[in-house]
Order: sequence, then structure tokens, then C-alpha cells
Amino acid sequence: MLFTELDIPGVWIIEPKVFRDERGYFMESFKQAEFERHVGCMNFIQENESRSGKGVLRGLHYQREPYAQAKLVRVIEGEVLDVAVDLRGGSPTFGRHVAVLLTGDNKKQLFIPRGFAHGFKVLSENVLFQYKVDNIYKPDHETGILYSDPAVGVAWNIGEDEEIILSEKDKSLPLLSEIKNG
Repeated sequence: MLFTELDIPGVWIIEPKVFRDERGYFMESFKQAEFERHVGCMNFIQENESRSGKGVLRGLHYQREPYAQAKLVRVIEGEVLDVAVDLRGGSPTFGRHVAVLLTGDNKKQLFIPRGFAHGFKVLSENVLFQYKVDNIYKPDHETGILYSDPAVGVAWNIGEDEEIILSEKDKSLPLLSEIKNG
């Protein structure tokens, strides 16, 4: 596996070695010892999966302490623009984001540490999305920031005639300026 830390410290792209032949492919999608050697010790306690159609935008979500979650995300089928926004209190990169193309073909994974909002926009007709988390889900600690917040400036590449499909909850998320930095 190839581990590459991105411009925001703590956020990593992980590229597994994919062995392809006439039968298909094989890869190790997660290897604890190698993950710990590069990223650090992590105890993933749950794995989730979602299926979404073209135009769905999920996010930007996070959970407040003490239920913040680190995530290891990947696409099994399809493609997404995956985004992580630094919301760590006192961080010199607070409010900055990274955006990565994750596809079933490129097999890249994104590790997002605790203290980040996360979201993705589906670019293909459908996507099968999988993620591991290191903490339990607590609905009363879930919140987020508005996907279109100009202060964050995510280039979602939404076309003029493209319909974005958002949940009612995601339409009413606060702006970055409305949350506390640290």
C-alpha cells in the first residue's frame, strides 16, 4: 500500500496494490500493521455502506465530542468527489478542505481524522460507498456545515442544469462562521 499525507496534516490517501489478471483483481483493502506504521493506532469499531444515485450530495457531516469519528472511506463501485474540512479547534488549517476523486477503479481510500466534516458528491450513475469509523454514532451529537459555504469554497463542479439531491437536514446546516473554532 502507498500512504500519502495530504496538505492538511492527518489526512491521508491510501492506495492499495491491485493485482489484476484475466479473472479480475485482488487487493488488500486494509492492513492494520501497515496502517499503524504510517497513520497511527486506530481502532475501527464499525463499517458502514451506502448506495446513492447521480447528483446526491451527502454532507458535510461530523459529530461533536466526545463522539467525534475518524473515518476510512472508499468507493467500491462508481465515483465520488470526496471532501474533508478541518474543524479541529486551534488548527492552523481550520476551515480548509481537501477534495479527492475516489472511484471503484482507482481503489483510493481517504483517511479522515477526528475533527473533520466529511461529505461527498456522486459523479457516476450510482455509487457504492463504504467507510470504517472509530466511534459510535450518536444522533444528538451529529451536525455539519453547509456544503455550499463560500468560506469553505469547495468546488463541487455542479453544472448549471445539474440537480443536486440533498436531505432536508443537509439543506439547513450552519455556515462555518456559525460554529466554534476550538
